[in-house]
Amino acid sequence: MEKGFPRTDVGGVSVPRMIVGTNWFLGYSHCTQSKTNYIIQNVKNRKSIADILEVFFNSGINAVMGQIRETVLYEAIRETEDRTGTEAIIISTPHLSPDANTLVKGFINDETKKILDNEAAHNAVFCMPHQGTTDLMVDRCARRIRKFGEVAAMIRERGMIPGLSTHMPEAIVIADESGLDVETYISIYNAMGFLMQVEVDWTAKIIHEAKKPVMTIKPMASGHIRPFQALTFVWNTLRDQDMVTVGTMSPDEAKELIELSLSILEKRKADIELQTTRSKAIFEKRK
Repeated sequence: MEKGFPRTDVGGVSVPRMIVGTNWFLGYSHCTQSKTNYIIQNVKNRKSIADILEVFFNSGINAVMGQIRETVLYEAIRETEDRTGTEAIIISTPHLSPDANTLVKGFINDETKKILDNEAAHNAVFCMPHQGTTDLMVDRCARRIRKFGEVAAMIRERGMIPGLSTHMPEAIVIADESGLDVETYISIYNAMGFLMQVEVDWTAKIIHEAKKPVMTIKPMASGHIRPFQALTFVWNTLRDQDMVTVGTMSPDEAKELIELSLSILEKRKADIELQTTRSKAIFEKRK
């Protein structure tokens, strides 16, 4: 690695405070179908993803979050490891397909075992079932996350570290109260409140009071907030142990996000080139 990015400890593992998100690699734009199509056509391939990951890895940002079962993503991670000589910290978010019977029977079945075996085989360090699985199991009345303890145990049995991925801030509170065996949380957090279920200040309070480090996602609200505003907000309102997950579509974007984040954390002016337009010509000094 050329230089290091600030890191934190999550379940005994040193993790960079910036994590590489993968929605922009795989075609989840949260915007329009045409934008999704653009990503699939131009970014969702092994070389393009590896080119972006290489920038992050060379800056000490070697944690990648997403669906490791996506072959193109896994192959791109392996290629990046070969290019940089740096091992990836894979934070995988599989879907476990709960149904009406899961509330009673739980997750101990052949399908779940097969999915978790696959996660372990793909070198996942952290296994955090997607919120499409976990949020269905949140029981607000009983203040517990039903049947998730057995999932955490199955993850542990396969040598991975369990975490809780959620879009429901109360899931973090309930997990802490109940002593759920997880080492970290995934939570949406951005200044716009995009896809967040309670106000931004309330989410900030929950994150600050969480007993475990929090991996925040969607800091730029899937492109709805410009990076300067978005990153200034999250880096200045999170704890030192918390993380920010970012997505990019090009190596240059990755370089900008890294430098911008470092400048915010170090409280200095960012060494990046601003975009220029005719209307900004007045701001240029005369020679």
